[in-house]
Amino acid sequence: MALLNNNKDILPLSSIAELLTAKVRTLKMYEDKGLLPQKKDSKKLYSINDVKIISFVHYLASVKKINANGIKYIREMLDNNMDEKNKDDFLSLVEEKMEKLSGGDIKDIENI
Repeated sequence: MALLNNNKDILPLSSIAELLTAKVRTLKMYEDKGLLPQKKDSKKLYSINDVKIISFVHYLASVKKINANGIKYIREMLDNNMDEKNKDDFLSLVEEKMEKLSGGDIKDIENI
């Protein structure tokens, strides 16, 4: 059995939105503002590792109410000042926090 390649681009935004119980238009807005990992191809598929970043962006925007410029700054700090292991550990902690929130809590936040 082959190991999973977490860097392979396989997921469209619609699938990621379903995983995060978010709206596709919300994720597209993040994409338009340059908050999501950049994709060069027209298909705009995302990897499992990208989902962690997208989840973090969604958390910052919808739960912590941080604006696009703040999120860009935080992402820059993560990308430039953390090695991959610490970054993965940090994103795992955020993922745990997101799992504790119910999908309804996030939907209520999006409707405000």
